[in-house]
Amino acid sequence: MRETYSPIAELNLLKEFNDQCTDFYSPGFELREYNNDSSWSDSDSQQFHDRVIPFAQATSSGSFYALWRCDDRTDLAALPVIFFGDEGDLYVTAHNLQDLFYDLAVEDPDVPAPTRQEYIETRQAYIAWLERNFGPTPPEFERSPMEEYGWRFVDWLLSVGSEEAADVMIENLEFLQIPRR
Repeated sequence: MRETYSPIAELNLLKEFNDQCTDFYSPGFELREYNNDSSWSDSDSQQFHDRVIPFAQATSSGSFYALWRCDDRTDLAALPVIFFGDEGDLYVTAHNLQDLFYDLAVEDPDVPAPTRQEYIETRQAYIAWLERNFGPTPPEFERSPMEEYGWRFVDWLLSVGSEEAADVMIENLEFLQIPRR
């Protein structure tokens, strides 16, 4: 019997698809060892490590995605996704895994997509996989992930002693003009 990648069915589906790919399906995105925080953070806080679950590289330069255990819900796929940038960027980037999966299918108009045939075919296969497993349309939310979770994430960062990260989040929230509720 094969070892399961994670306790999250949606991530396991992506891992199965990912293992069949010979190229990226979203530039810079690459699944990593699930919840292996040894190389992801320099935080000394055990509370930080208990609540942040890294699972993927977000860019080719070292940024990563992690789930944030913002509460004790049992459906880990429903947790918000945090983008930890290699140059200090920090965002709540998706409401949940399904939201992230659809975001990965969107081409960034400011970044030219690779023109390799293998990439194009792998990307098309990813979009077909996404629609087959989650439907043709992305989930809809009333508020952006930053609006929904941003200030809660700031408060949590402060509670675990990550003041510098909280300052980055506050700057981003202020730049996006998201008021504290």
